[in-house]
Amino acid sequence: QVQLVESGGGLVQAGDSLRLSCLASGRTLSAYAMGWFRQAPGKVREFVGGIRHSGSGTHYADSVTGRFTISRDNAKNTVYLQMNSLKPEDTAVYYCAARPNYDLGYRVSDYSYWGQGTQVTVSS
Repeated sequence: QVQLVESGGGLVQAGDSLRLSCLASGRTLSAYAMGWFRQAPGKVREFVGGIRHSGSGTHYADSVTGRFTISRDNAKNTVYLQMNSLKPEDTAVYYCAARPNYDLGYRVSDYSYWGQGTQVTVSS
């Protein structure tokens, strides 16, 4: 079992930056690919980006490419989502997720463990 806890969300203005953290416990994260998803009110949960188990590869949704960066520190069992140039449409609850596989996935069903989410609100 892997327990995930996100932190770092908040209320910011358009153009600002935030860094989300996802701290894992229960198992070492080095064998897991990790993903970040988000869910806005009334919308389905969507893939934001993911990172391979070693951190050697990442992939992002088109909507965040060039603005968001995922990184990980396996020694600290932590994954990060650096969000720059935030837009009002980035407003959502952000979730981190763990996949017991070296390669990242793109679907909600690809991930076995989820955090409780952290709210990000971007005002215009």
